[in-house]
Formats: sequence, structure tokens, C-alpha cells
Amino acid sequence: MTSENVIPLETAQEWAHAWVTSGISPVKAYLIPEADITQLMEEADVQDVRAYMGIDANGVSKMMLVGVDKNGKDLIDYSKGLYVYDFTMPCPNTCDVASPLYFER
Repeated sequence: MTSENVIPLETAQEWAHAWVTSGISPVKAYLIPEADITQLMEEADVQDVRAYMGIDANGVSKMMLVGVDKNGKDLIDYSKGLYVYDFTMPCPNTCDVASPLYFER
């Protein structure tokens, strides 16, 4: 493994299976298009990305992403073009059912 943040596939499968069987949310994963990640990373002073989970007024699960600066602070200032992004492309609907991380409930 080349990164300290890489985990074994077996661990990822255990975590994904635990999430799906927990019943916490029907969402199994989110598809985030490369163009969206690129746009977020090109915002001024962005070093990292933070994901927030939410539920809208209709009960739909949401994943929101924000840029984070070198001090670990969220960069949210709409007047400066620092936005909160809704990358809601949840699985189900965008699932890779052949993935080793995909589990049915």
C-alpha cells in the first residue's frame, strides 16, 4: 500500500456491509463527478474537502462538500465564490452493483 489512508478491501467491505445493514440510511454511496471535485479544489485556498451529511425537507439524504483551508477551517463565503456544494447522486440510482463494496440490505 502506498498511502497511510489506504485500507484493505476486506476492511472496506466490512464497513460498507455494516453501514447497509445498520438501517441508518437507504443511501449506500455517492457518485461525485470528477468535474465537481476539480471545481471545488480550484477554489481559493482549498487544501482539503469536508463532507457533511444532511436530509432535505422531503427526507432525501444529501451529501454536501466544502473546501477546507490549511488550518482545517471550512471555506464558506458566497461573496468570495466559496460555496457549499450539493453532490447528491446517491446510490441507489447511481450504484455499481458489480462493486465488491455493494451490498443489498
